[in-house]
Amino acid sequence: MADGPRTLGPDEIERYARHIVLPEIGGRGQQALAGARVAMVGAGGLGSPVLTYLAAAGVGHLTIIDDDVVSLSNLQRQTLHATGDIGAFKVDSAAAQIAALNPHVRVDTKRNRIAPDNADALLEGHDVVLDGSDNFDTRYCVADAAERLAIPLVAGAIQRFDGSVTVLAPHRADGDGRALPRYRDLFPEPPRPGTVPSCAEAGVLGALAGVIGSLMAAEAIKLLTGAGEPLFGRLLLYDALSCRFETMRYGRRA
Repeated sequence: MADGPRTLGPDEIERYARHIVLPEIGGRGQQALAGARVAMVGAGGLGSPVLTYLAAAGVGHLTIIDDDVVSLSNLQRQTLHATGDIGAFKVDSAAAQIAALNPHVRVDTKRNRIAPDNADALLEGHDVVLDGSDNFDTRYCVADAAERLAIPLVAGAIQRFDGSVTVLAPHRADGDGRALPRYRDLFPEPPRPGTVPSCAEAGVLGALAGVIGSLMAAEAIKLLTGAGEPLFGRLLLYDALSCRFETMRYGRRA
């Protein structure tokens, strides 16, 4: 889990000054970020803004899990990668960009496709997991593993002009002592194969990844610092065409 709060150096204090002056974060919260371990599943459209903002925020240890390589069609939305990275593993180009952005962040790259037989080993020891994967098998696998390991999960998804974000922590209770919902309380079963088109088939607005990924990063920072109220039991929906946000509440099933 977290390495624990650590003393910030003078350059870090200047780097994170705009966080430190926020009463909801402050020096203690920034130290918590510096001592945190966060896992990101997917270094693509959602992973790009998530990793950029978490690295900029000073999260001390980022684990990036992705087995894919950069392709030309990725560059419309996957802003961690550049034309010169085509053919490279996404975890490697992402790690290089993070190192250039913030040398205080340690990056652990995993060229793995997360699956039921390796999910626990890849995710254990982290304080927060974020899932930006693009298929239902991976989403259910990550959610089940995070639940087993009692790690909060920030889950995001995008397609065409629509995106969503929620935060799962079924090992915790709400203010009334009721267990918080699971991913399977929100989505009991994955859709049948072929019923939901992929991004390659349906398309996706590039900037949508930035909106949803930034919201995911904000939720992770809130979880790590204790600021605000995370999206527990709430699914935030965003429609880019109408520029409308809606929130749907959901609870633990019997």
